[in-house]
Amino acid sequence: MKNLQTFEVVPDIPESLSFLEVLSRNLWWCWQKEAIELFRRINPPLWVEVQRNPVIFLTRISQERFEELAEDDGFLAHLERVRKSFEKLDLARADSPSKLFAEDETIAYFSMEFGIHESLPLFAGGLGVLAGDYLKAASDMSLPLTGVGLLYRQGYFHQFLDQDGWQQETYPETDIFQLPVEKARDRSGNEVHVAVTGPDGEIHAVVWKLTVGRVPLYLLDTNLPENTPDARDITSRLYLSDQKRRLAQEVLLGIGGIRALEALNIFPTVYHMNEGHSAFSSLERLAQIISRYNVDLKTALEIIPRTSVFTTHTPVRAGYDRFSADLVRPCLIPFEEKLGTDIDEILSWGRVENGDTDGLFSMFALGLRMSQYCNGVSRLHGSVARRMWSHVWPERPEDEVPITHVTNGIHILSWISHENALLFENYLGPDWHSQLAKPELIERIDEIYDEALMRAHEMGSARLIRYCRKHLVGQHRRLNSPETMMKEVESVLDQDVLTIACARRFATYKRANLLLHDPERFEAILNSETHPVQFIFAGKAHPDDSEGKDLIKNLIQFANRSNTRHRMIFLDDYDMNTARHLVQGADVWLNTPRRPFEACGTSGMKAAINGVLNLSILDGWWCEGYSEERGWRIGNGEEYTDTAYQDAVESQALYNVLENDVIPSFYERRSGDATTRWVRMMKESMKMVMWSFSSRRMVDEYERRFYMPAAKRFRGLIENDAAEAGSLVTQRERLQDLWKGIRIKPPVRDANGPFRVGQTIHMTAKVTLGKLRPDEVEVQLYYGYLKSLETLTASQTQGMTVMEDMGDGRYLYGCDIICPDSGRYGFTARVMPNGDDLIKFAPGLITRA
Repeated sequence: MKNLQTFEVVPDIPESLSFLEVLSRNLWWCWQKEAIELFRRINPPLWVEVQRNPVIFLTRISQERFEELAEDDGFLAHLERVRKSFEKLDLARADSPSKLFAEDETIAYFSMEFGIHESLPLFAGGLGVLAGDYLKAASDMSLPLTGVGLLYRQGYFHQFLDQDGWQQETYPETDIFQLPVEKARDRSGNEVHVAVTGPDGEIHAVVWKLTVGRVPLYLLDTNLPENTPDARDITSRLYLSDQKRRLAQEVLLGIGGIRALEALNIFPTVYHMNEGHSAFSSLERLAQIISRYNVDLKTALEIIPRTSVFTTHTPVRAGYDRFSADLVRPCLIPFEEKLGTDIDEILSWGRVENGDTDGLFSMFALGLRMSQYCNGVSRLHGSVARRMWSHVWPERPEDEVPITHVTNGIHILSWISHENALLFENYLGPDWHSQLAKPELIERIDEIYDEALMRAHEMGSARLIRYCRKHLVGQHRRLNSPETMMKEVESVLDQDVLTIACARRFATYKRANLLLHDPERFEAILNSETHPVQFIFAGKAHPDDSEGKDLIKNLIQFANRSNTRHRMIFLDDYDMNTARHLVQGADVWLNTPRRPFEACGTSGMKAAINGVLNLSILDGWWCEGYSEERGWRIGNGEEYTDTAYQDAVESQALYNVLENDVIPSFYERRSGDATTRWVRMMKESMKMVMWSFSSRRMVDEYERRFYMPAAKRFRGLIENDAAEAGSLVTQRERLQDLWKGIRIKPPVRDANGPFRVGQTIHMTAKVTLGKLRPDEVEVQLYYGYLKSLETLTASQTQGMTVMEDMGDGRYLYGCDIICPDSGRYGFTARVMPNGDDLIKFAPGLITRA
């Protein structure tokens, strides 16, 4: 019907319970055990039925039940405890480095997805869950952060499986009024609407606000009557396959996100792009800086990168979004007038010299060019990213490519089991989760009684098995399975058997089928009479990934064999709720990616904080987390060019470590002595995550290394009519114009050697600077172990100083180095600009002897 009008009826909640409505509208509740239990105790079955969505939940509670609760002293006392904790959100910022930000300063955090809770369909997988954990940690730490994303009406797909195990997808529509969002409003109380130019014309969006503890998250939504049907669908689903609509999403996120913040009178000091999807934000920021501070494009280009952080999560170049220039051009033409330049120059910012020659516009290239602070998400991934993009800086050694790393972390309160959280409260103190930087506190985990830790784990294990049985009944009911099968799945799995979980996105490089390389050997492991093992698999393949769907199908068909189906199951429609059950109840967490394609991976961290031991390829975070005191490795970190050979070798390594290490260690703990190696490993895993892999550590690292320096730089760059930024333009132009006149001769040492450890060598080099002054450059001696004729390892630099002005722009530079260790060394000298990293690492501004 047309022209329908609507009205809504909500419960008449008694005044003494009114805080429930307030609580339901702030996602803070979803990582507070007491708040979750407050909702659940009202009606436990209904809480599960509505998928733990308190907005829906409260509308389904009867008026009679509310009246009962209003007279329940126990419930009211519980509510009061939660309310007092909640009110602390409004207190002044905690005593942390965040206090160095001014009251009106904020950091904008852009992400294509946010995985905050399973009731919010705003995420597809690990990237989104990481972003959700990031917002929660920022809230806990009182970091002045503002999130920006898109509001998806259908989100990512729901998965179900047909009779053959083939993945099917469905996209149910989300009722916006069943989410804890509200229309964002400007200072005059008006709804905030923005418009951007997409590949097919103008796109309109309304802005919604979601509150995550102390952090506001603004979400753009194109489902508006003034849009065309295609434009309305831009924010319907995550990661649309159609290139045109995918581009429109990224234009909306980046350009529209900046415009939304401006309409809200929010002008962040620092901008953080979580992957390249939001890289278009830098173009709108350029226009904003030009207009707001009355500067030209060159000056704005000195400001934007110095106040931008760019995090990449992708270890393969094919994983970055790239669009044809013809598709991008209509979206960027409006910036010609705003920036005072032509479209070809704008398009050039999305291309990399010495790199791709196909003319495609790369979102990664744009993000990289517009950010001084670039990082991968684990130590290994940082190294992979430097190697992958070293062609941008062809004159630099790979280890000096300006891409660093900040290893991801998890929001512990969101993933730890209730039982383990209580143990930590009892042994570490009630505020343990906010004191993770104190080693003496973390060491108290060793004081937890082994029996108490095992009892807590057994409760998680029992809960997991109950969940799996109930989930499988639902799966088989949807398939109209026979009654005999329904009865069988009701008793699947055994709590006394070693339980190994493997849950992740089903991409081919993650190799969830590695266990199937030798089916007979795997079957023998499952069905051992004395030491049986059971496996739980879960995960989704991308709708267009047939190979990933094949992996799921093969696993399910193997699991459906009559002699394996009691020991191996696949849970469909993997989500955050399933993930919590798995990481809290499994005994071992299995991860089998093809190194080095796992950028980080955080599911193993979530398992480890619950005492679940990791068994993994040395890839991503496990390269940093692994030690034999807390888990097992598959292989020794080798990398192969022949993937079939790699799979054959590493599948055998996996069987070996299971049969020789993991399984015997697990069953050893049942020998009657609770103080076994297994329990010690559980405690070591917990300590590892608390110290090294929490989201508090991650956010604190971003804040100290990137946000605070960038914020300080921004203040200096814009003051005095952006005088400093203007001087940087002059410096850059002078360096670019005169750099071609630089010459440097090979350095000369004062003796031929050989040299003894600790001996000093004096080095000199003749340098021609032309019209440049010595204070405008750095001359360095570069040396290290000789790996090959042209490659050094463990390289170091030593600054050289002017020893003699030889006239006509020629100088003699010198320095001393102390021979550090025995070995064969190589050395050379080079000239670089003197300035901050953006100047120092400018491509083309380096001359070597």
